[in-house]
Amino acid sequence: MSVALDGPRIQANAGRATALVVFLHGYGADGNDLIEIGRQWRALLPNAAFVSPHAPERCTASPMGRQWFALSNRPPDDPSGAEERWNGVVKARGAIDAFLDAELQRLGLDESKLALVGFSQGTMMALHVGLRRRLAPAGIVGYSGMLVGAERLSEAAARDARGAPPPVLLIHGDQDPLIPIDATFMAAEVLAGAGIPVQWHISFGVGHGIDAGGLRHGGQFLARALSGRRL
Repeated sequence: MSVALDGPRIQANAGRATALVVFLHGYGADGNDLIEIGRQWRALLPNAAFVSPHAPERCTASPMGRQWFALSNRPPDDPSGAEERWNGVVKARGAIDAFLDAELQRLGLDESKLALVGFSQGTMMALHVGLRRRLAPAGIVGYSGMLVGAERLSEAAARDARGAPPPVLLIHGDQDPLIPIDATFMAAEVLAGAGIPVQWHISFGVGHGIDAGGLRHGGQFLARALSGRRL
């Protein structure tokens, strides 16, 4: 049975929520790490509710934080870590899917009004889950992350009512020492090759984090995606 997730929330700025933005935090953090982005995006997304669930497991490397799945110290380009990451996203998917279903039902929304935003390990989960939902979310934004299981993208069958896959925006710092920027370029190439619309933005001089430019691009992307306009 999947663990029931919960985390901090921000209500819509303009009454009843007509969209839902879900943040998936990185390894060793928790839902509080990203939820404040929602406050910064309220001007762009006044009708959106924001929620940032805590991952279900205590982090093995940082007991005060959480993890979607355990990670060894293998670098992202080490092939021996690929199976570990794949097993991890598969295991964690059920809890996130159940959480998304419950939140959409609670707000009376459908998938066309859902957006996923991930950071680092949370990006791995946002891409894995979002591309495999029964119906596609409006958009996926991934910061400082990577695509897990690129060779299994045939599973990425999520489509919207028009038969289109969810649009993706990948944002990465060019000075990231933990997940090299090449991970975003490789993910973009694979996603585009699979017919999934993808954009990317590079934050110059930024390490493993999110700068003001990255936040602006992410918020503007979601404002367009949640409006129903094609990206």
